[in-house]
Amino acid sequence: MNGFDLSRLAEDIRDWGRELGFQQLAITDLDLSEYSPHLRRWVQNQFHGRMSYMARNQELRCQPEKLLPGSITAICVRMDYAPTKHNSLAEMGRRNKAYIARYARGRDYHKLMRKRLQTLARRIDAVIGPFGYRAFVDSAPVLERALAEKSGLGWIGKNTMLLNQHAGSWFFLGELFTDLPLPVDAPASAHCGSCRACLDVCPTNAFVGPNQLDARRCISYLTIELRGTIPEEFRVPMGNRVFGCDDCNLVCPWNKFASVSAEEDFLPRNDFDDAELLSLFSWSEQEFLGRTAGSAIRRIGYECWLRNLAVALGNSEGSEAVIEALQKRRHDSSELVREHVDWALKQHGAA
Repeated sequence: MNGFDLSRLAEDIRDWGRELGFQQLAITDLDLSEYSPHLRRWVQNQFHGRMSYMARNQELRCQPEKLLPGSITAICVRMDYAPTKHNSLAEMGRRNKAYIARYARGRDYHKLMRKRLQTLARRIDAVIGPFGYRAFVDSAPVLERALAEKSGLGWIGKNTMLLNQHAGSWFFLGELFTDLPLPVDAPASAHCGSCRACLDVCPTNAFVGPNQLDARRCISYLTIELRGTIPEEFRVPMGNRVFGCDDCNLVCPWNKFASVSAEEDFLPRNDFDDAELLSLFSWSEQEFLGRTAGSAIRRIGYECWLRNLAVALGNSEGSEAVIEALQKRRHDSSELVREHVDWALKQHGAA
């Protein structure tokens, strides 16, 4: 790096990041010692549920330099995905419609952002020559919100999401680890104040306190990470949420400052913003695989997809069509699906 103006290089990197579609880019070192006690307590309390990978990779998460030996800085980016500036819980009142978390309605963001981070790395390489780097987009044991907070992209709010004063929380995060001694940015300060809207709105009371999430009670965990039976105590509170949950984002006051995304890949596909539960429940496995190609939804698999929809149909407005659809699945090859279908039928007095 002899002869290079590192401050100028950092500014160039910010410019290149904006050209690639990142709304903000900031740089931090990799010292996460301040965050490791919180992670250890979270795992010790079993708040990670069946996400065993969270317990296995604590060392890598807390010492990110081990993911790329020789790395000393992380270039952190965020990319907006909000489909609208309208934030409302009204969609949860449409009992015959499926609610899918906003981030999952369009094309999977992982590949898109990783490719752009790789492009950013090549841009740097073209100017300074070969250097060590590795791109991450929720693809390795990285405490991305901790790094983003240290870099100044925002602060970790009471709902454990990263919040930004000018952009709310409707954005994706990515990182480019490097061995470049770039100047680092100042961390962000918290601005939640006395607000507790996110804590109070949670349908399953998943927050045991500010910044403390018991994932075992979280609807995003129950519908995405959990592969087995959904505990009955959470089924009615799930309502029509079949993939993820946005409640704590929707009520966050800072999201009034969120910008609508210009990325076409993030636009809803397959009417995932207005889909009928019965329509989705009628999909064959081949249809599920075809319609969720390139989507984050596919990762839960067809069996859990039907499980989640069965619960939502149990919470839907009762009708002959709903009962008939559930009856057709009573002899599904999956015991998991049959169990949740039977529960749904009981909800409508049709066991």
